[in-house]
Amino acid sequence: MGDLEIRAAVAADVPAIVAMLADDPLGAQRESPDDLTPYLAALERLRSDPNQHLVVAVRESRVVATLQLTVIPGLSRKGATRAIVEGVRVHADERGSGLGTQLIEWAIDESRRQDCQLVQLTSDVTRPDAHRFYERLGFTASHVGFKLPL
Repeated sequence: MGDLEIRAAVAADVPAIVAMLADDPLGAQRESPDDLTPYLAALERLRSDPNQHLVVAVRESRVVATLQLTVIPGLSRKGATRAIVEGVRVHADERGSGLGTQLIEWAIDESRRQDCQLVQLTSDVTRPDAHRFYERLGFTASHVGFKLPL
C-alpha cells in the first residue's frame, strides 16, 4: 500500500479533493467539480487563517483522503479550545483500508498539539456507516446538530 503522508493541501490538490467531496449521493448534489474557481478561492481563505488546517493524505503521489480541522478558542468549558473535524473523505479505492482511521487519529493528535480540550464533528443523518466509524474511534453522539442555509 505504500507510505502515507498527511500534509497541508495546495492548489494542485483541489481537483482531487473536490472529486472526493462529490463522490457520494449528498456531495453529488452540492459540489461542482467542473468549476474549481470557488474551491480555489476557499483554499486561499483557509490558508490565510492559522486556525484552519485543510489536509490531504497522499500515497504514492496520489491524493487519497482529505479533511479540514478547525481550531476554535472559546470561553465555555473554562476557556477550552475545541477542534472541529469537517469534510472527511476517503477515496473510494481506499475505503476499508484503515486510512480513515489514520486520518482521524492524525486530527486528534493535531488537536492535542494545538492544545484543544475537545474534538467534535457532525455527520449527516443519512450516513450510518460513518456514524459507526466515528463511534468505533471513541466519539459519542451527544448532541443534535442544526443548520440554517443562508
